[in-house]
Amino acid sequence: MITLYTWGTPNGRKVSIMLEECGLPYRVKPIDITRGDQLYPEFVALNPNAKIPVLVDEDGPDGQPITLFESGAILVYLAGKTGQLLPASERGKYDALQWLMFQMGGVGPMFGQAHHFLRFATEWVPYAIKRYSGETARLYGVLDRRLDEAEYLADEYSIADIATFPWVARYEWQKVDLADYPNVQRWYQAIAARPAVQRGMVVPGVVA
Repeated sequence: MITLYTWGTPNGRKVSIMLEECGLPYRVKPIDITRGDQLYPEFVALNPNAKIPVLVDEDGPDGQPITLFESGAILVYLAGKTGQLLPASERGKYDALQWLMFQMGGVGPMFGQAHHFLRFATEWVPYAIKRYSGETARLYGVLDRRLDEAEYLADEYSIADIATFPWVARYEWQKVDLADYPNVQRWYQAIAARPAVQRGMVVPGVVA
């Protein structure tokens, strides 16, 4: 059995989407980050960085339980476990992995900072808003140019798309008009229509 410790954030939803796409049975343990559940010793024992998501697979690669944190690492693990959503060819695999790293190193951190300063900061900080909104717009431009030449971020639907979609799904939080990025909009609508994505996006049934 797989246990997913998660909350309704983009990083958490990456993993629930992946589990739904792969058809793996799993149970959900909500970690309410608004109450600080991620700081409890029991959770920190699973992830020393005190962040969701965490995945525990009782049937790890050597037949023994494995605990994983960092959403990108979890996606790579599940792709390896199931042989799904990571291209089989060496070139295709590294193409998908580079776009996964683009999400992990750019899209997530920058979009996340835009969310914070536009929605949650207790004071209006013009410099931060300009910086993170500008970087968010730049990254949307990178995505739009890539999706002008390809249907998906890699040559086929992959963990790179799964990682990026939940962040783009919050375009309104970023004050972004997807019509300004027509290739991203086309990609977003296609992925949003996938039943597994729809199921994964509502895990664990809360929004944060």
